Amino acid sequence: MKKPSSAGKAAAKSTILQEITNVLDIEIEALQSVRQQIGPEFEEAVRALADCSGQVIVTGVGKSGIIASKIAATLTSTGTRAIFVHAGEALHGNIGIVGPNDVVLAVGKSGETSELNSVLRFLKKNKTPIISITSNEASSMAKLSDIVLNLRVPREACPLNLAPTASTTAALAVGDAIAVALMKIKNISAADFARHHPEGQLGRRLLLTVDDVMRKGPENPIISVDRPVHEMLVKITAFRVGAISVVGPNRELLGLVTDYDIRKALESNQDIRAMTIQEMMNRAPAVMFSDDRAVDALERMTRRNKPTAVLPVINREKEVVGMIHLHDLISAGL
Repeated sequence: MKKPSSAGKAAAKSTILQEITNVLDIEIEALQSVRQQIGPEFEEAVRALADCSGQVIVTGVGKSGIIASKIAATLTSTGTRAIFVHAGEALHGNIGIVGPNDVVLAVGKSGETSELNSVLRFLKKNKTPIISITSNEASSMAKLSDIVLNLRVPREACPLNLAPTASTTAALAVGDAIAVALMKIKNISAADFARHHPEGQLGRRLLLTVDDVMRKGPENPIISVDRPVHEMLVKITAFRVGAISVVGPNRELLGLVTDYDIRKALESNQDIRAMTIQEMMNRAPAVMFSDDRAVDALERMTRRNKPTAVLPVINREKEVVGMIHLHDLISAGL
């Protein structure tokens, strides 16, 4: 088989890039077309979903079903209770999940998919409110719906104008727009969003407290101010944090000794074994409260003008309850 020449490869690459650009242009055209069609029915749909006291049942089949599944996931993660139900399985038991206070959001390009319309007919008999996202406002699906969001697109990106491409992009974008509009109506805050994403970086940054990540209990490096320096050195080595909190009789923070303080004492040519902890410690270290956000500790520790690797942690009664190390915050995914 003859290998393509360099010129042939360049031409093929150019053709591929042209085709990719053409597809994106067609999908942009579809979104612009949908944008021009936005009317009162879109506001009506959002308000119906906002007023839903149950959950939003999002359904579809095929590629529209995949889009419906993503819309359901986006709604749920942005503060609107939603679940995806595959229309092909709904009439085999799954439709039992639909409650009396639910609203159905159906996605279907042609509006003539038999499985989907069978589900909608059943739901209509039960007086379940139905909102449809379709490209055919004259379809059976549209006639079964209480609110129709008609997403007419000039053409599909598929060269045969058959495979749902531009139309599914439009449906996905409208689903995102609905979810965001609902967030605004419901005043969903960043903290609300974080509660739905506790393992995501945003969730960790907003929800994790210093207490969640600090070294506490037997792992908390502390020493009483009246103990000898030798004991303090042994403890610093054992805890492997590079610092130790110095406390009074009521566990109040009196100071902090770090590796830097020890090196400074050694450089002064003093016999550190003859020194007291009080002479060596920093009497006014920066601290964090245990109920502070962990991300605030990270911000303080990485300040350009005064970076630090460790901070003692106190509670609101000013007792030393832990030590936080920069590595702890990095390990927590902040």
